[in-house]
Amino acid sequence: MVLTPMGLRFQGKTYPCTIGKTGITSRKKEGDGATPRGVHRIVGMLYRPDRIARPAQWAKPIGPPDLWSDDSRDEDYNMMVRAPYAPSHEKLRRGDLLYDLVILTDWNWPYAVKGRGSAIFIHQYRRPGYPTEGCIAMSRSHLRRIAPNIKYCTRLIVP
Repeated sequence: MVLTPMGLRFQGKTYPCTIGKTGITSRKKEGDGATPRGVHRIVGMLYRPDRIARPAQWAKPIGPPDLWSDDSRDEDYNMMVRAPYAPSHEKLRRGDLLYDLVILTDWNWPYAVKGRGSAIFIHQYRRPGYPTEGCIAMSRSHLRRIAPNIKYCTRLIVP
């Protein structure tokens, strides 16, 4: 997968997508709203089993207690955790549709550097052109089209 000015290129097709609200950076920091430049690997896939069918054999279901730690002071920073969890976190099982299917990259994982920024996901966008907090987002139909063809360690290149 390669991020291009036209979108996310995968297996010969280009899919429109959005990136972080402050663009692409080589100096990613927690909360900067940027998508990190580099070669990243796909290391996981999560899905809402109450909303969609398993997109790939290796995809893991998102349950009600599943969270993502974004507290750089906590030992579980940039890791999937479960409720109850007091430090700062993001719910993975959201009320909206954004995280019905989440493709996880290895950005600052598995050995997170404090303040370098938490997870970069590929997920559904709110609407075309609406930026993210640093993730890559695309339409539900395009996300569901590429998910079955992604393998563990597929490369994501952000030039």
